[in-house]
Amino acid sequence: MLILTLALGTLAFGAVQAWAWGALIVLSATALVLWAMGSARQDTISIAWTPLYLPAGAFLLLALAQYFSHATADAISTRESLIKLAADLIIFVLATQLWSAGSRPLRRFALTITILTCALALFAMLQFFSEPATIYGFVKPRWGGWIFGPYVNHNHYAGLMEMLIPIAICWLIALWRQPRYRRRVAAAAFPVLIALASVPLSGSRGGLVSLVVEVVLLAVILWRHLPGARHRRAAVVGALSIAAATAMFLWLDPGQLSQRLRTVTDVHRAPEATLGERQLLTRDALHIFAEHPLLGTGLGSFATVYPRYRSFPSDLEWDHAHDDYAEAFAETGVVGGALILAALGLFVTGAFSHLRQRLDSTSGWIRLGAAIGCCGLLIHSLADFNLHIPANAAWFSLCAAIAVGSCKTEPERAGQPRGVAS
Repeated sequence: MLILTLALGTLAFGAVQAWAWGALIVLSATALVLWAMGSARQDTISIAWTPLYLPAGAFLLLALAQYFSHATADAISTRESLIKLAADLIIFVLATQLWSAGSRPLRRFALTITILTCALALFAMLQFFSEPATIYGFVKPRWGGWIFGPYVNHNHYAGLMEMLIPIAICWLIALWRQPRYRRRVAAAAFPVLIALASVPLSGSRGGLVSLVVEVVLLAVILWRHLPGARHRRAAVVGALSIAAATAMFLWLDPGQLSQRLRTVTDVHRAPEATLGERQLLTRDALHIFAEHPLLGTGLGSFATVYPRYRSFPSDLEWDHAHDDYAEAFAETGVVGGALILAALGLFVTGAFSHLRQRLDSTSGWIRLGAAIGCCGLLIHSLADFNLHIPANAAWFSLCAAIAVGSCKTEPERAGQPRGVAS
């Protein structure tokens, strides 16, 4: 039910509208209640623990203190952000419980994610070449935007793919290591290449940079944690996959996207927020932080506060800083910033520790894919606001929970290679 809830939120334009994120919250809470009822019926309620609960819970308490003490510049926006934050924490807790019970549910999760990723990419590409100005062929957002897939903003489609594609790739790598599954992996590789090609095709420069960082990170991990003979095979397969995805993109690209991607570092030319404007937004957000250093202006209050601090002329309304970190410091001050940095430290420690032992099993590879996906979105968040898109924030919570979880090892069947899905 949890995956279905997040998938529906994605299809509902990223759950950015009130009815969509409201439904996402209700369904997430319902899933938590159903899990609690099922556990109580079995008379075995086992709570999986992760240190990330501490900074996450403290951050929620900070936002509650801002709201109830009226220490916020926009109480309505803070209340809305509190509700969304609570929903993300519910998803994080529920995902931690569901996928710490054994490796078999985690393998089913990876298969579902792979199918969903490939289906979304195929839909996005078909829509791009048929009706690029509408979503689903008939929905034309009145506020405009660069549509790609079910998202009004192509950067947010790229943000979603950054999280899901590494899970699919790492799952296929885990299966590829077992000779009996190589034919199936070869058949599944092409749809995953379509998903890879869809990211540069979306025209998201931040998405492309994040994807490159993910590829480099995965290559380093493969080099350091696989035996010598496997390095060469992994390098060859990885190079061929990247070359195939690049060739597919260049074949499908009508021309203007290649020109846009050449402007990754261009400060002056872009059809949306330029790199220069994003830098100014970050600087202005840090000015807000400098004037409200302790607790910030209140969670979700950036759009209300920012007009007084804007340092450049513009006809646009800036709801977010296009830098999730600077916006978080502006809204929650040094206290919130410290909690975020602590959470990042705990995440990196929990997700990338004992990799050699983890990568002996399929579930360890799946968790690695989730961790790399989170890293990609965290990189992208330096120049965008994916974590303020309800569906993407929910997916990030789920991936983070899986990345830091500790999966119990199930006994292997006789004759079944270790780490292979039955």
